[in-house]
Amino acid sequence: MIDLDRLGFARSLLDRHGAERSDAAYTAALDDPNAAIVLVAGDTPVLQALGEGASAFLDRSALARLPQRAETVLLGTADGRPVLAVLAAPEAAALYAEDSAFQVLDLRSVAVQGAVPAPELGALATAKSILSWHARHRFCANCGSATQPAASGFRRDCGACGTQHFPRTDPVAIMLVTRGDCCLLGRQPRFVAGSYSCLAGFIEPGETLEDAVRREVQEEAGVTCGAVSYLVSQPWPFPSSLMIGCQAEALTEDITIDREELEDARWFPRDEVRLMLERRHPDGLICPPPVAIAHHLVRHWVEAGG
Repeated sequence: MIDLDRLGFARSLLDRHGAERSDAAYTAALDDPNAAIVLVAGDTPVLQALGEGASAFLDRSALARLPQRAETVLLGTADGRPVLAVLAAPEAAALYAEDSAFQVLDLRSVAVQGAVPAPELGALATAKSILSWHARHRFCANCGSATQPAASGFRRDCGACGTQHFPRTDPVAIMLVTRGDCCLLGRQPRFVAGSYSCLAGFIEPGETLEDAVRREVQEEAGVTCGAVSYLVSQPWPFPSSLMIGCQAEALTEDITIDREELEDARWFPRDEVRLMLERRHPDGLICPPPVAIAHHLVRHWVEAGG
């Protein structure tokens, strides 16, 4: 059983109202004094400090110190309250950082530290992804003209050629490859020391999830896979991916590492992986923390084996 409360960004209390993103709904939300604000300064969320914790939702009064906003998106509602995502310039973070009523923390740290409740973390992921899209897609890919937000911020329209542009999500296959009582884990040079994780890669146009899993494992580790099964997915707002977690059965064991992708890859027995999850491995080897989908793919396999 995968614990979605510990899987980063997997819970969200947003009711998106996707079929109701009208100009009237957007205007009403902008005028609602009770609207909740999710504020992102550049790429950095601004949180409301609450004792030892924090909340992703600010009151409207928190916007008073902002000289200007780059973008405002209606994410939906939470408990009947409109939720607006507001993008401010990166330097706006300094306006809140020295005020004890707020916390300014990068999104990875928010997730790893559990700084906000799990359902609010999902709302932060939505805000971060869509605001990043607005920041990077201000011009029409068809004709080059400037575009304008529409559909409560979930679309940008080109007035010159009429093209409508929608936020993109990049699908990523991430897989735990198993063979008997062992699993295949690898590490990249950027990983923290001793950390091994599942292999992963972007799904290419015209490719099935299953074929992407087999291709990535073959390319990165030279291992041929057969059956592929889906387990769980995770939004990953860096800037906007969907991690699609799978388990794959290996048909071969010999490893040939693509050194441009991996620093190392090896087969680990189940008992050794258990020690890595528990941070008790004699060589200091570890698996990713619970905020990452790789942790849950590995833990699911370890626990399934007794």
